[in-house]
Amino acid sequence: MIVLRTIASTVLLLGAVSCGLMSGEEGPRSQNDVCAIFAERPEWREAARKSARKWSAPVEVQMAIIWRESSFRARAKTPRTYFVGIIPTGRISSAYGYAQAIDGTWDWYRRDTGNSSARRADFGDATDFIGWYMSKTAHSNGIQMADAYNQYLNYHEGHAGFRSGRWRKKSWLRNAAEAVSAQAKRYRHQLKRCA
Repeated sequence: MIVLRTIASTVLLLGAVSCGLMSGEEGPRSQNDVCAIFAERPEWREAARKSARKWSAPVEVQMAIIWRESSFRARAKTPRTYFVGIIPTGRISSAYGYAQAIDGTWDWYRRDTGNSSARRADFGDATDFIGWYMSKTAHSNGIQMADAYNQYLNYHEGHAGFRSGRWRKKSWLRNAAEAVSAQAKRYRHQLKRCA
């Protein structure tokens, strides 16, 4: 039994290390300072601004959602699932990339916008996706574009899921939405000094 636990622990450790290596580029060094992020990756500033102009999605809300969803990692994926703790059986969901968009929603975005070549590991496509989804949320559920808390709940649960109110029973999700809201406020204040 001890041998099996040791083997299982080793496999899980190797899996965690390989997932970290497979996750692609790391996010920016200072993720709590949007000015530092844009100084390190100036093309991201233009991508977020372009999405803001196109969809009226505030830059700080877009960036807070990406911060929460992927820690700004291009190839972020959900954790693997395992059978008996050692045999990989897949991933929790198909969420991938900066925006952690799932396959079906990403396909909807590409059809709806005509952007058939959009890639989830491309920051510009990810910010455009988030702006598009926030716009759909505003239209579908009447959520203000600057309301990071409720925009995130819609983003995570989907529009019908938000309307059903099932998020009210998920304290971890409400906490995550609070974190997104706080980060968006922090980013909004910072943007005043680096705009």
